[in-house]
Amino acid sequence: MSANTHDEAFSGSNLGLDSVLAGSLPAGLMTEDPPARYTVEAVFTRRPGKEEVRDVLGESTRELLAHSGYPDVVLTVSDRRLEIHNTTLEELRDGLAQLIALRLAEISEQVRSEKEASADSARTFAARELERAAAVAALAATVTFTAQPVEGAAARQRAEAYRVQIEGWSAAAGGGISR
Repeated sequence: MSANTHDEAFSGSNLGLDSVLAGSLPAGLMTEDPPARYTVEAVFTRRPGKEEVRDVLGESTRELLAHSGYPDVVLTVSDRRLEIHNTTLEELRDGLAQLIALRLAEISEQVRSEKEASADSARTFAARELERAAAVAALAATVTFTAQPVEGAAARQRAEAYRVQIEGWSAAAGGGISR
């Protein structure tokens, strides 16, 4: 997926989850000896951006889970899957799934807001830089390289000074100018 396609998908939709990957569930579910807690994998609605992954795995998400009664639940991201560790399908059904969905939407909105603020800042900087470059170009255009005409005795003095200087350079280089 190209960066532009990802940005377009990202800007238009919140990160969410489609469904549980039933094939990844433990084989012992709904048996006489089911596991007490296990990992449930769910499929994201789209590939999460790196900032979204950072926030899903971040301290704010862990604190939210703990304060909401899920202190042992741990979230990890594996490509387009959210792995929900130390949980059960019943726990997800009874409220954890909704909490995760709300957190994912919150993360998407926050990341989108950060990206928009960054883009605004970049546009402002680019506009200032364009104005500065135009001002530099305008100032540079005012510089002229024209010599004021020198006439009469001043012209002869200047010519003599140049001749002496040139002779000095030639003598230093080992040659001489003959007249």
